[in-house]
Amino acid sequence: MKLLTCFVCAFFILSMSPLLSQTNYNESQVPSFEVPDPLTTFKGKKIKSVKKWEKTRRPELLHFFENSVYGKIPKTLKIDSYNILEQDNNALNGKAKRKQVELTFKNNGKTLSYTILLYLPKNIAKAPVFLGYNFYGNHTITEDKAVLISSAWANNNESFQIENNTLTEESRGKRTNRWAVEKILEAGYGLATIYYGEVDPDKNDFSDGVHSLLYDRNQEQPKPDEWGSIAAWSWGMVRALDYFEKDADIDASKVIAFGHSRLGKTSLWAGATDQRFAGVISNDSGCGGAALSKRKFGETVGRINTSFPHWFCDNFNQYSDNEEALAIDQHQLLALIAPRPLYVASAAEDQWADPRGEFLSAHYASSVYNLYGKKGIETTDMPKINEPVHNTVSYHIRTGKHDVTDYDWENYIKWANAFVK
Repeated sequence: MKLLTCFVCAFFILSMSPLLSQTNYNESQVPSFEVPDPLTTFKGKKIKSVKKWEKTRRPELLHFFENSVYGKIPKTLKIDSYNILEQDNNALNGKAKRKQVELTFKNNGKTLSYTILLYLPKNIAKAPVFLGYNFYGNHTITEDKAVLISSAWANNNESFQIENNTLTEESRGKRTNRWAVEKILEAGYGLATIYYGEVDPDKNDFSDGVHSLLYDRNQEQPKPDEWGSIAAWSWGMVRALDYFEKDADIDASKVIAFGHSRLGKTSLWAGATDQRFAGVISNDSGCGGAALSKRKFGETVGRINTSFPHWFCDNFNQYSDNEEALAIDQHQLLALIAPRPLYVASAAEDQWADPRGEFLSAHYASSVYNLYGKKGIETTDMPKINEPVHNTVSYHIRTGKHDVTDYDWENYIKWANAFVK
């Protein structure tokens, strides 16, 4: 029997505990709760114009999420240098241009580097791009032997032959199923991906990622209102966008932030904090991502803070098993992306991520899109499985489990063609 990944092991261990045995998967047991109105300020003032939204309501919501959920970045840290490690204009059997670019950051006498793998269509001068992190290294998303293997720390995974927290050749191509590279290229888009562990290793240790570059003297971990790992990974996406603005092969005005699971939470926060992203995709992002926290369905704030204490800022702990005290909910995070196109996707067997909570979040965010004259999810009735709703705010629930599939990518491409490209 194959060993499970660190993340799945954590879930398995917790599932044996009395706490997790009480996880709610029954709609009749969802508590009564109030959905905070995106268009009513914390002082009770109604927002009736785009100007008031942008001047008053949007900033106060962003500030709340920044200080109480994801954590603020304490200082500015921009690209010190970038280096093209490798490129080939006839990659993937002549179908694409490949570029591997290393971004380097320096501060506090420390250095951090991460590598962007880029595949770009050959026949487009400035290509729109899907940007997203991967979980086990750039080399896992393709069989392409020219893709470099990261030396960064990785979670062990016996099925990928990852031992001693070290990535090796044996894991090349192990995640090709999640990245429809050829479909993306054929549609006229580029794909940019980064191994998230190069920006911040996914463990409860703030000494070996980007955080340490911004510490004050004698500081060893972020302050209670400072960035956790999700905000750090989001920062990495934003800095990649900075680089794209310098790359003549990329249309930096049409970069779509994509993410799955914890990295879907990341793409949402990146899209909320940097309005240069042309669109945002949340794939099965669940608790702390697209799903409403106050529903207490599937994974909850208390469970996610216990299992992954490094993802959010410490201030978020005050809402563990106390979601009703939140002045906001995740639909207001989605609203921060308005009026840019947003796609929220769920999987029917992924109840842990609360598909209905993700759908309702997209619905309740739509009032802000309506303010801009954009169409969102206008009903609380979920669509049928495999029957997507494509508007500026789009949604689908597909058959299957917590994963990224060709079906997902086919719909993301259709949506991008209609609302982004």
